[in-house]
Amino acid sequence: MTAQPTHTYPKLHNAMWPGLVGKGSPGAEPCLDLETMLTLTAQAEVNGVKFDGVDLFLFEPHVSIDSDADCLQRLAAKVQSKGLVVGSVVAPVWAPTGGGSAMGNNEERKKFLNQVRKACRIAQRLREQGVRPYGIVRIDTACGVAEWAQNPAANQSVIARTFREACTIAEDFGERLAAEGEICWGGMHSWKRMLELLERVNRPQTLGFQADMAHTLLYVLGYNAPEDALLPPDWAWSDPARLDEALRPLTFKLGRLTIDFHFAQTDATVKGSGTHDKTGHHCLPGDPNGKLDISRHAGYWLRDQAGRLTQSLRHICWDGCMFPNSVMLNPETWNDILRTMAKVREAHGWHEELPQTADPALPH
Repeated sequence: MTAQPTHTYPKLHNAMWPGLVGKGSPGAEPCLDLETMLTLTAQAEVNGVKFDGVDLFLFEPHVSIDSDADCLQRLAAKVQSKGLVVGSVVAPVWAPTGGGSAMGNNEERKKFLNQVRKACRIAQRLREQGVRPYGIVRIDTACGVAEWAQNPAANQSVIARTFREACTIAEDFGERLAAEGEICWGGMHSWKRMLELLERVNRPQTLGFQADMAHTLLYVLGYNAPEDALLPPDWAWSDPARLDEALRPLTFKLGRLTIDFHFAQTDATVKGSGTHDKTGHHCLPGDPNGKLDISRHAGYWLRDQAGRLTQSLRHICWDGCMFPNSVMLNPETWNDILRTMAKVREAHGWHEELPQTADPALPH
């Protein structure tokens, strides 16, 4: 008899964009189409646990940002036919995908905001069609760190203005935005700069933080901002307690602003592929070089400083970009990921009707 999971929240999602990110350009592997990614997700099962849904990248060949009502109806039907729902969606705000820099000139900023508007329209429509019960619209600054560093004060000010305008757009559609904390985006490349930007925008009901365990570990190391590192340059991974100490201020500051969460493993290196700039290297859950105790460290984001469940996230999502297609086409890959995600939920999840509980095992 298959054991039933104790907890039903947060829901477990798989990201569809690993089939696109770092792929499709000259010299890179071909993209994996949405149907393939959906099928692999729907077929995964471990001890009666299955993925509940998917998060989408609103870019072709998966989902056109200019999808009309009929296209979105077909998309909703396709996702529902797999027994899945849609959660968060990624707005294609970068210049190669039709957007522009959030700190750019008026035309570039206009393109950025137009992509946000289109993404919010799609998110709203999917919600109205009953296939999207929760989730956010993800954005970043769509500019590089070196470019940003040419004039940090002025550039951060322009980004904040662009993000405030994006918030107004999102509110018109009843949506929330999450800023992706990743070291490759100028103005968001360190935890202090990310926090500063969110505070400058000052729209907490509309704009929050998206945490990815692989990327936020590089925040701790200060990879693109040594002055903001929470561990010394000679850190050698020999003292796990020291890592926990470094994660406390990070998750205390950004955790309370987190409205979207990517479960991940990393070896604390960077990787880039195709046209995607180098960023935190995602590893498979069982990678022997992985630096995170996945279930325990996920708790830093899913619980408050007293160890109580925040219950603020309706779903969590696996994000594993730039794996070879041979890895992603192997069904066992997704079973292994799902197995680890289920462990995270059993450690830090809840039933809808259960009160918050404290976990004394979490060091805070």
